[in-house]
Amino acid sequence: MASGFRIFVMVKQVPDMGAKAGLNPDGTIDRARAKRMLNPFDKFALQAALHTKKMYGGSVTAISMGPPPAVEILLEALAHGVDRGFLLSDRRLAASDTLATAYALYKTIQHVGEFDIIFCGLQTTDGDTAQVGPQLAERLNLPQVTYCEDFSVKDGNVHARRIIEGGHQVVIAKPPVLVTIANSYHPLEYKSFRGAWRVQQLQRKQEELAKYITTITLDDVGADIERCGLKGSPTIVAKTEKVGEIGGSCTMHEGKSVDELVKEVITNSNVEEYLLAGKS
Repeated sequence: MASGFRIFVMVKQVPDMGAKAGLNPDGTIDRARAKRMLNPFDKFALQAALHTKKMYGGSVTAISMGPPPAVEILLEALAHGVDRGFLLSDRRLAASDTLATAYALYKTIQHVGEFDIIFCGLQTTDGDTAQVGPQLAERLNLPQVTYCEDFSVKDGNVHARRIIEGGHQVVIAKPPVLVTIANSYHPLEYKSFRGAWRVQQLQRKQEELAKYITTITLDDVGADIERCGLKGSPTIVAKTEKVGEIGGSCTMHEGKSVDELVKEVITNSNVEEYLLAGKS
């Protein structure tokens, strides 16, 4: 593979975990109001994609699905060193479950072109299902390596170490292949000054930016509308509700011996009741 690998990395914009996110009347997250961020798990996939490009040559294309503001994470990916970005954005994708999402992304990948490796994050913070990557591999009829925490390329094959119960497993996969990257992989490196400056300049020239980031719709990728969005989602959320604000009180105990601190903590809490109950 003299010209290097054609690398795709799947990224998603999710509500900022450090900010409050409200709910719509139908129980879905109010994404329009919520602060946004790149899915933390996808940062490891992005690092894997950029590392592969750096070590073995090739190009990296970032693909995302979401509302128009999701272009922000593609700009972030460009600043880190990604070559191209594609955003699948269509109102008819609203309320997609993992099945509908995997189908829409499958059609998007077919539209974008040929590839050798697809990197996905392990899961997303707004869903936590870890299903889209494997479902995508099945639709594309690809071998898949899940929970990958490290890998190398030898003789054109991907040698991956994946996490399993009680240890790890080493597998060899011949491209094209899909790999989901665990959060025990190397963290995403900082943006380079050159990359950040480049994106800043592109944002000032929309006609130039369009050469690097393309927004497409379900019609562009030839997707069956009945298999997208709420129509194509067999998963039904019966009820969603806010359970209250996260928080509480905290008391600091310091400046005394260990024995005194332990006695103080037990006396000023319910621990004493539990201990007495255990003796009776």
